[in-house]
Amino acid sequence: MSSRDHLSAMFALDDRVAVVTGGSSGIGRAIAGALARAGARVVVVARDGAKLAGTVEELAADGCRAAWVSADLGERAGVRTAAEEAAGIFGEPDILVNCAGVNLRPPMSELDTEVWDTTMAVNLEAPFLLGQRFGPGMAERGFGRIIHVTSQQAHRAFVQSGAYGVSKGALESLARSQAEAWSRYGVTCNTLVPGFVMTPLNARLSSDPEKVEALAARTMTGRNGLAEDFAGAAVFLAGPSSAYVTGQSLFVDGGFSVH
Repeated sequence: MSSRDHLSAMFALDDRVAVVTGGSSGIGRAIAGALARAGARVVVVARDGAKLAGTVEELAADGCRAAWVSADLGERAGVRTAAEEAAGIFGEPDILVNCAGVNLRPPMSELDTEVWDTTMAVNLEAPFLLGQRFGPGMAERGFGRIIHVTSQQAHRAFVQSGAYGVSKGALESLARSQAEAWSRYGVTCNTLVPGFVMTPLNARLSSDPEKVEALAARTMTGRNGLAEDFAGAAVFLAGPSSAYVTGQSLFVDGGFSVH
């Protein structure tokens, strides 16, 4: 077997179908691109139609098979409609990546039920509903990969974690519950844990050069993360080589969490 064939057997996603929420920008877009370039047919789900179209056009220009669905994942009806539309394009997905999120973090004393409900709906309930829709089918077919993108705030409180940190901590617990339910049937469920990444979701912190520099100094690599840092990890967790990795949180943070 040639080295190319060996690597393909370990990591290629040919004939797989992936759904990536939040896939039109930031980490989600990088993951969607990585999965598509590894051979998967990818459906990108987000709100902004223009950004979605741009993402899919870029992938198509690289010879990838991709499509998009515009949806409001903050509403149960929107999640369910998006799931059916996504499954109707390339077929039922083998890979589900939940990257869509909102980052509303007022001080705890100012945290109201509106912010709480919005945060939980997008960051936690949408991944749960999509998992309930797609996970059993993956288990029946004997293969599935569910990947959630969480946060450092799932493990430690800082920079006003608020409802955001709670939602991400719960999302990691959801991954473990999904892993317990479906791993024996070939469906692995894991999370990717970023450090500080310069994406639109982190616009509030990104606008403060001193905080950005301080966060970079806290890493072992001496820099903050880039969206493309998640490409390889996502392909690994989505493919055949990660069959014995489940219920885990993989930190892609330049050593931020251990420094």
